[in-house]
Amino acid sequence: MLRHLTPHLSKSAEAAPVSVASFRQVQESHVFNQNRKTIKLLSHNIQVGIQSAAYRHYLTRGWQHLLPHPRRTKNLDAIAAQLARFDFVALQEADGGSRRSGYTNQVQYLACSAGFPYWYQQLNRNLGKWGQHSNGVLSKLRPQRIEDYKLPGLIPGRGAIVAHFGTADNPLVLVVLHLSLGARARQNQLSYVKEIISDFKHVIIMGDLNSGADHILNLSPLSEIKLKSATGTFNTYPSWRPTHHLDHILVSPSLNIKHAEVLPCCTSDHLPIAMEVELPLHFNAFH
Repeated sequence: MLRHLTPHLSKSAEAAPVSVASFRQVQESHVFNQNRKTIKLLSHNIQVGIQSAAYRHYLTRGWQHLLPHPRRTKNLDAIAAQLARFDFVALQEADGGSRRSGYTNQVQYLACSAGFPYWYQQLNRNLGKWGQHSNGVLSKLRPQRIEDYKLPGLIPGRGAIVAHFGTADNPLVLVVLHLSLGARARQNQLSYVKEIISDFKHVIIMGDLNSGADHILNLSPLSEIKLKSATGTFNTYPSWRPTHHLDHILVSPSLNIKHAEVLPCCTSDHLPIAMEVELPLHFNAFH
């Protein structure tokens, strides 16, 4: 069953129509406890379901970016098993249903397999039957609103999903991103994102930002928002020998970070990053 949500967008935003799909067959054990005081988050660049364990796999398994492989479904099932214990999941480099994925919408597949009643797929680069490059968000709570933004860049194909939870006047805003490789393009994209979130008190940014946390928090346009990340080393790339912190979960000062970790889940060329966030006292984000 499709639930159509009407996006409410800033005047500067370039947006696409929005829908959130709901699966009726979700098990009761996956029902979201709306009275809880913490939420569990995970962000994962899944490389369209291709498992990588060495640099040589970019060559030997590169054909899987164009053609299907039976191992891909097994790998997606392993990813789904990791996702099931989280409340909100941000996906990058998912395929929306093309030849290489066996015409499977990977965002929908993971939502159903892991027991998420709500999901949204953002198609950022449409190559027809050869590729449906997408971001995705999975949620165990129904969003109040979802906004779909196309990020600036010389090469199109980057986007931001912005999901609002709770009350309209004081929402929890979840942002899913996959930023460009180029430094200048990333700065422009982060400046754009800053304009989207600057009026909100409770914000969580999740995704593959292709840059280190220090730069994003202190030297990028987001430094004006005063976001924070967990302290410590959270290298996520490459998955087989992580030396770069490219994947992030950043939160507003109003949200307390209770726990954060990188999961040893080598199902992609990126490791997933996870965080448990404590909500402010008396904050009814989910009522």
